[in-house]
Amino acid sequence: MHEAPPPTSTPAPGSSSSAVPAEPLSHGLKQRHLTMLGLGGVIGAGLFVGSGAGIAVAGPAIVVSYLIAGALAMLVMRMLGEMSAAMPASGSFSVHAERALGRWAGFSVGWLYWFLLVVVLAVEATAAAQIAHGWVPGIEPWAWVLLFMVVFTAANLTAVKNFGEFEFWFASLKVGAIVVFLVLGLLAVLGWLPDTDPVGMTNLTGQGGFLPNGWGGVVSGVLTVVFAFGGLEVVTIAAAETDDPARAVGRAVRSAVVRILFFYVGSMLVIVTVLPWTAQQAGLSPYVKVLDAIGVPSAGQIMNIVVFVALLSALNANLYGSSRMIFSLAERGEAPRGLLKVSGGGSRETTGAASRETTGGVPRRAVLASVAFGFVSVLLNLLWPDTVFLYMLNSVGAVLLFVWALIAASQLRLRARLEQEAPEALSLRMWCFPYLTWVTLAGLFGVLLLMLTDEAARPQVLWSAGATALVLLVAVGRQWRERRGPA
Repeated sequence: MHEAPPPTSTPAPGSSSSAVPAEPLSHGLKQRHLTMLGLGGVIGAGLFVGSGAGIAVAGPAIVVSYLIAGALAMLVMRMLGEMSAAMPASGSFSVHAERALGRWAGFSVGWLYWFLLVVVLAVEATAAAQIAHGWVPGIEPWAWVLLFMVVFTAANLTAVKNFGEFEFWFASLKVGAIVVFLVLGLLAVLGWLPDTDPVGMTNLTGQGGFLPNGWGGVVSGVLTVVFAFGGLEVVTIAAAETDDPARAVGRAVRSAVVRILFFYVGSMLVIVTVLPWTAQQAGLSPYVKVLDAIGVPSAGQIMNIVVFVALLSALNANLYGSSRMIFSLAERGEAPRGLLKVSGGGSRETTGAASRETTGGVPRRAVLASVAFGFVSVLLNLLWPDTVFLYMLNSVGAVLLFVWALIAASQLRLRARLEQEAPEALSLRMWCFPYLTWVTLAGLFGVLLLMLTDEAARPQVLWSAGATALVLLVAVGRQWRERRGPA
């Protein structure tokens, strides 16, 4: 192993790629890995199971809720894609926030996002273990959790292409499952399946109409589903480990966001068209209910497999994203420098007549640090799920919205500077700048206000605000000490 050389300074937004210190990480991810990560990384248990809660509060208008939440996520990803294509870095939006707003912003958003990933990682590992325990009752859930953590730790400690391959096949299965679901749902609506009659639009207009709970139900639906779009950010983190980060992230963002919006909204439209919205229940997968209704045998077990894969995929992606984020923080002096160790050696890959050198490696200490905290989170979830871990989970409940808001604020500053200093770097541009950026910020602020008025969501906002304030205090204190210098 060797230690990455510390960057001498933070590169300016307009710097050429040659002026930016090279990442000491390998470039083992292919475009297909990044594309499928963008497509599948956000398709998880929140869609397959959690969408039932949204349907229960919004009715058929959940389609509108997903459109609003999806549009918000799409705008954030467009902004993030613009900055990542112009200035690719393993720390992604943490690096952009530092360049745009100062070290306090990069420190704060980086550590908040790392904390978010390692806490949510415990939820995913525990949920996957419960499914596996149902299949093999003789093995306790804690043993399954240990197995999952060991397997994915090993995968992330080796070449990054192993992570890419895991995510490629996980994402392929999830995307394939949704495509099959959409096709079967459309056939059921048209009455082209055996022993079925055309459903028509009856379920969209019956049981209280398309808006059974009014626009208030749509708003509640947005609060329920907006966090299901979290995870897209990992695409821009992973782009730094491709051969051509600027081109790779641009292609991934362009292809992934619209397709994911299609999968989410298309799935919801099928669900509320095939079955009455009143048939759905929070905590139960609406996909299972639809598949049961159209006569697919063993629908519950099929969806259990898909949800299981989705959870393992999210666990793998969160472990990867958290390790790269804390590594980037260490590069900039915002985390212990011992985390800068990466696996040594380079390798030469040959494709046809062309060959290229792959330098650097895997930030193994950063991976182990993230796994260690992930194990702590898992233990807290197993031992005190309704007390200590619940407080931790609430403390990251709204962090994603804070991260998105800082992405928008960073893009406002960096876009103006890039247009002056290096307009040629803007290969991917945010639409209608700066108006849609301000609209996005207003939308995120609106969601936070609505969460404060919602009794169930209010604790998440308050605890997350407390965690954010604590991190900001640490960031400001660090800067103040540095400005004072040695006593």
